[in-house]
Order: sequence, then structure tokens, then C-alpha cells
Amino acid sequence: MNNSFKHIGLIAKLDNPNVASTLMLLTTDLAKRGVSVTLDETAASYFSEPILPQCSRHELSQRCDLAIVVGGDGTMLGAARSLAETGTPLLGINLGRLGFLTDISPDEIHERLSEILAGQYDEELRSLLHAEVIRDEKVIHAGNALNDVVIHKWDIARMIELDTTINDRFIYSLRADGLIISTPTGSTAYALSGGGPILEPNLPAFILVPICPHTLSNRPVVVDENASIDLTVRGSGTDQAQITCDGQTNYSLLPGDRIQIQRLPHQLRLIHPTGHDHFNTMRKKLRWAE
Repeated sequence: MNNSFKHIGLIAKLDNPNVASTLMLLTTDLAKRGVSVTLDETAASYFSEPILPQCSRHELSQRCDLAIVVGGDGTMLGAARSLAETGTPLLGINLGRLGFLTDISPDEIHERLSEILAGQYDEELRSLLHAEVIRDEKVIHAGNALNDVVIHKWDIARMIELDTTINDRFIYSLRADGLIISTPTGSTAYALSGGGPILEPNLPAFILVPICPHTLSNRPVVVDENASIDLTVRGSGTDQAQITCDGQTNYSLLPGDRIQIQRLPHQLRLIHPTGHDHFNTMRKKLRWAE
């Protein structure tokens, strides 16, 4: 057994009927191997009695050598934002539809765990975004994203306007329904729907993808991941725009707000079965050449 994975934490998608049986498989398998297991609040909600230690997501990230996420990519995104800064590696069991990040199916749990706990696995580092909203020279909101940070309009008919600079160099005043700032991981998500390119996961770059721009020549732009991206919301109205991180956290923006986006200093450690091939995953999930 790999001595580095002695204490494993379990994180789960909420309110999914398939999660309970998968968690039971996992906990039974790990118990037979003598591995210490802790549940976070999401995984604990599937057990009527506290048969295993439970703790908060924050505590879990500090206690465990490995976190196993049971759910889909959305569950993995939430776990990644919680655990990236502590360096806790993540392994995903896929109960979702696409599964770009969660690549083990429930029926292969025993086999894959045997390999991974024996030290036979591939580890990959993924970059995250860190966004801050600045109002009256004060940071009033901050968030991290593994996939993307999106500035977009509320349910209004008119577009929003964003002054965009990269490394203090003015790029454009974008008039559009919004702007997606995506990591390579997120290049197969919302950015792909917006016409952005697919990037290899380890490419040190981010993508700026306009959403329905007024000027059709406003195309996606790829920038160095060490770039500082600054966006200023223009206009005279109120509550016209919002910022969203990974499609899971929202914050309302006002005209004059400045959004500063940079690479998070910490990277996510993602564990895959040996021989993981990103392009093979894309062929299957995106149904290329069918």
C-alpha cells in the first residue's frame, strides 16, 4: 500500500440516489484495507448513524492524505475550490454525465483503488483562477474557480460593457452579454460553448471568451496564465451584472466595480488511474468521430 494515502476523506454530491450505494462500496472496501476514513458533511448526510468520523470540508482538507469525490464534475469543482490551497489530492468517482474530472466508474472502484493505494496512478496539476471584486478601492468579494470566472448580465435585454486590460495594457471596451475567463480545465465547459479553443490541461494559459459580443470581430483571446486581468464594469444602471465562479457562486456587480483576476498560487492535485489520456477522454465525452 502507498504509505502516503493512510487517511482518506470522502466528499459526495447531495441528494443523488446513486451516491449512497457507491459510498457503501467505498467505505466497505477501504475498511477491509485498514484505511482510515473521514466523511465531510455531504458524505455524512447519506448515513443515518455516524459510523465513521465526520468533520467540515475545511477540517477534512487538513486531516486527509487523499480526498475521494463521489458525484460529477460539479461536485469535483466545489471540492477543488475547497482543497486546492491545502494541496490535498483529489480522486473522482463519476456518477454524472460527462465526467471530465471524475474518471472512475463505480463498477471499477475495487480494481482502481488497489492500483492507486499501491502507488500506481498518474498525478496531474491543474491551475485555478482567483477573482477579486474591488469597489471604492476595497476588496468586497473574492472567489476561486477551477473552470471559469464569468461576468455576465442579469435577466435584462441590454448588453453590459467591460473595459478590459491585461498586465495594465488596455485591450478593448467589450460590449456583450458577458465575458468568460477560463482555465485550460474549463476550456471544455462554458468557454467551449462560447466558441473558445480547447486547451491541454497543463498548458500555462487562460482564455478570454466574449459571450455574444456586439462587435463580431471580438474573438477569444489566449493569454499567459501569469497575466493580471482587470475588468471594469461600465454603465449608469444598477444590478445589471454579476460575477460567477464555476457556475456555483454568484455576486452582484455595480457600475464602476473592478474585477481583478489572476492565477491562484496553489494548484489542484488531481489523481487519475495509470495511463490516463486526456484526449481519449475527450474523444469519448465529446463523441468525436462518431
